[in-house]
Amino acid sequence: MKNLFIDCPTGLAGDMLLAAFLDLGVPKEVIDIPLSTMGLRQSYSIKVKETKSYGLRGLRAVVENTELDSPFRCWKDIKEMINQASWSYSLKKRVYEVFNTLAEAESKVHGHSIEEVHFHELGAIDALVDIVGVCSAVEHLSPERIICNFPPAGHGRVNTSHGLLPLPVPAVLEIARKYQISLVGGEDISEGELTTPTGIALMAVLANTFGKPSFWDVQSVGIGIGTRDLNCPNILRICDLNSPISDQISSSSELIKPQEIIIQEAWIDDATAEDLAFLVTSLRAKGAIDVATSQVIMKKGRQGVNISALVRPEKAERLRLAWYLNSTTLGVRERSEQRWVLKRRNGFCITSYGKVRFKQVQMPDGKLLLKPEHDDLVKISSETGNFLGEVRGEVILSSKTFVPEEEWYW
Repeated sequence: MKNLFIDCPTGLAGDMLLAAFLDLGVPKEVIDIPLSTMGLRQSYSIKVKETKSYGLRGLRAVVENTELDSPFRCWKDIKEMINQASWSYSLKKRVYEVFNTLAEAESKVHGHSIEEVHFHELGAIDALVDIVGVCSAVEHLSPERIICNFPPAGHGRVNTSHGLLPLPVPAVLEIARKYQISLVGGEDISEGELTTPTGIALMAVLANTFGKPSFWDVQSVGIGIGTRDLNCPNILRICDLNSPISDQISSSSELIKPQEIIIQEAWIDDATAEDLAFLVTSLRAKGAIDVATSQVIMKKGRQGVNISALVRPEKAERLRLAWYLNSTTLGVRERSEQRWVLKRRNGFCITSYGKVRFKQVQMPDGKLLLKPEHDDLVKISSETGNFLGEVRGEVILSSKTFVPEEEWYW
């Protein structure tokens, strides 16, 4: 079992990650081959050399641009390059999600649509090599999980294509906010850009959790050295840990959240089936998370129906009115409970049947699961005449990269 811990005390950047993976033993061709199939064989060279920072050894990776006429790449261009590359589905998914994370952050901080994003530095060849190279290294090692330490914020200002920006740059702050990644500050943190948009986007997508492992059973270590001179060793370490998954995370509280809910219910024995169906529909329309029914035997042996509705506290009052307006009940029982929910978000995948809505869920161990929306499967089944089970299987097998349409929620 391979578990990777990425320790980034003085910096989290794409070139440092790439160098650390190479030092860990990832063959250079693992990085070069996917870039070649992307059409970039003649566009770059990677200069890898062993060096030291404050007496500590490691590898430094410097990407050189060998393009005769460097093209200006926007998000649309990069998406097309990813789609046309002859990669595995999992590699395409990782690379796409990293670039999409960067595009969403740039869109947010500059106030325009994601399709209008121009990457500037991120569309340069070194960023492409860093992102594709790191994702390919992870694909090659196939770790069970990746844990990343909280990255340093840095401070001061940096000169970019958008002018002189405060540190951390807005895109780093936006990614940290969206993925709830804590940045480490304090007087002992060096001045300068320590965490880059590329570095934090890679870890936002690839890391299963942030923090430190509970146990360190180290098998090997790869060290990447940054290009900046700091007042301490400028290194990033990737540790190959061999310990049970359950011991790797000190807490899963970042992945599972408590949520207060209200349960409203009533037993009804004097309504028709049509009236009950209308009540259930009304409760859902007024904001019930879900509504369930079950048979009960009431007083005098009469057959009745127990109707239970789950609702968030802020919508409970509105739902109470729906009970009285749309049913024959004279009272509604109510109690507060707590449930634990997983992080999820909605989006879509392109499949052999076209665009299909999916829900993406992050499990307690950090793994991401995809579930197609049942309504879409039913619609496809009715339009094609194929059995529902057949449609579901084909949609799952043929689904391409998940495209989120909203942020994570619980």
